[in-house]
Amino acid sequence: MHSQENKTRGAGPNLGGPPGAGGRPGDKAKDFTGSLKKLFKYCGKHAVFMVIAIVLAISSAILSLMGPSKLAEITNLILAGMSDGIDLEAVSSIGILLVIFYGLSLIFGYLQGGIMAVVSQKICKKLRTEMTSKINRLPLAYFDGNPYGDTLSRFVNDIDTIGTSLNQSMSTIFSGVLNFSGALILMLYTNWVMGVSGLLSTLLGFSLIGIIISKSQKYFIQQQGRLGNLNGHVEETYTGHSIVKAYNKEEFVEKHFQEKNEKLYQSAWKAQFLSGMMMPIMNFTGDFAYVVVCVVGALLVINGSISFGIIVAFMLYIRIFTQPLATLGQSLTTLQSAAAASERVFEFLEEQELSQETNHTVNIKNIKGDVSFKNVAFGYKPEKMIITDFSAEIKAGEKVAIVGPTGAGKTTMVNLLMRFYEVSSGVIAIDGIPISSITRESLHNAFSMVLQDTWMFEGSIIENIAYNQDVSEDEIIEACKSVGIHHTIKTMPKGYNTIMSNATLSTGEKQLLTIARAMVKKSELIILDEATSSVDTRTELLIGKAMDKLSQGKTSFIIAHRLSTIKNADVILVMKDGNIIESGSHNELLDKKGFYAELYNSQFEESDIAS
Repeated sequence: MHSQENKTRGAGPNLGGPPGAGGRPGDKAKDFTGSLKKLFKYCGKHAVFMVIAIVLAISSAILSLMGPSKLAEITNLILAGMSDGIDLEAVSSIGILLVIFYGLSLIFGYLQGGIMAVVSQKICKKLRTEMTSKINRLPLAYFDGNPYGDTLSRFVNDIDTIGTSLNQSMSTIFSGVLNFSGALILMLYTNWVMGVSGLLSTLLGFSLIGIIISKSQKYFIQQQGRLGNLNGHVEETYTGHSIVKAYNKEEFVEKHFQEKNEKLYQSAWKAQFLSGMMMPIMNFTGDFAYVVVCVVGALLVINGSISFGIIVAFMLYIRIFTQPLATLGQSLTTLQSAAAASERVFEFLEEQELSQETNHTVNIKNIKGDVSFKNVAFGYKPEKMIITDFSAEIKAGEKVAIVGPTGAGKTTMVNLLMRFYEVSSGVIAIDGIPISSITRESLHNAFSMVLQDTWMFEGSIIENIAYNQDVSEDEIIEACKSVGIHHTIKTMPKGYNTIMSNATLSTGEKQLLTIARAMVKKSELIILDEATSSVDTRTELLIGKAMDKLSQGKTSFIIAHRLSTIKNADVILVMKDGNIIESGSHNELLDKKGFYAELYNSQFEESDIAS
């Protein structure tokens, strides 16, 4: 639950809300192999299909590797037949066999690529599903301490990077390693001298690639992290665009965007520049190995150690041997991106979740509505307790107002009541049952909430009010009439079936919809967190009457800064510095002429000054 007290992210702790972490910079280099191990372990759930893809890759590589030896046979047959006549039948049969080999190699390679494409997208789908499920298990502290845009970037950019990298690099690496290893074995088997010459000529390339990978990985980590930060900035700017315009802060926002964009640019070009060196190095290594083999082969032919057909075969072997080097360089580049992206995704999946419900087995039903706070203490950080000894007894059906200055801990107490946060010590109980023993689902079902910030999803007005609850259309219409929004809805072209994006509603009118949503839930306990802050005085009076009707016979908690709205509360709890300093009815507190009286009178003095 968020109030104005805990909306600002990264602004540090206050009594009304948790400290914001401000997001992770993502600049710290992580373990490249460790990230890939997590990813490959996750891919192991699709092991059957990946094994099939590997078998197809092996088959395709073997068929490709069989070609050079057959071409050597054709070359030798042609050279041998230069004087006595070429055996065309033998040449044709070998040629047909080569066509079959290369054709099957193409088909197997295509099937392997298709399987990897399907597997990579299944992995992405499962990752997104698990991340969505993870969100529902995360504590409120995570959302209070991390920018929304960075989390969204993990859902979209990072998972897309993983899918693309797996699809492009995995199949390439499989076939590349097999072709490379197979070509090397056949070269050594055919002629070890030429094989060793080709191998030695590629060692320099491998050494340089290893150095590049070690240097470039940190920049890939920075790139993904800074992309998330940039997305967070764009998301915040977009959602608060009207505020930006109203305060003429376009240049200020653009300056911050340019700073973040520049940081992303610096890490991105360094990552791409270093990784981009792999392909030229591999190409040079391949060409150099090709020259070395040709020179060594020519000397061996002159010495009569090998036939000319071996030279032809080796030229093809070298092409098969060096071609994977170039593609492997590119694959390693995309694999580094996958490692960086997977690190961020698994970091999210490994976030600390809400405490397990093993000891919370109670499902509360037929609630009377008694609520008690006994010696409750709480701190967002263990070393800094902001609520030290909060105690209160609320009887069933009472209308309880919680007031106090900004940062007093009002919203924090409601967060604890809903078990969005767990108390550090003390007991909160409903009808004598400690909420620590009640399941969260059962506890949340017992409450209806209206927050200061309105939230609507893309759907019709009636769907937003019902919010998947089992309520009839008549009940929804009656609730809208109670809060005074029915006429406004009926003036729209499609009435209650109007899609929210097509409904021109003010912030106050949207607030009325959220109150109607709370009314149709028919919960036993009600929480209103600055629910009338966005409406005018007349609408506020109308909502007050509707909420009085809604709260009849129910325990309700009202957080309010506008003290005129809570005059008829049965009990007013005045909070300061995380503790109750006064309690009683409106008139009783005014008679005491204490802190509440000062707050109440100051609001009217401010109103007189303003007028």
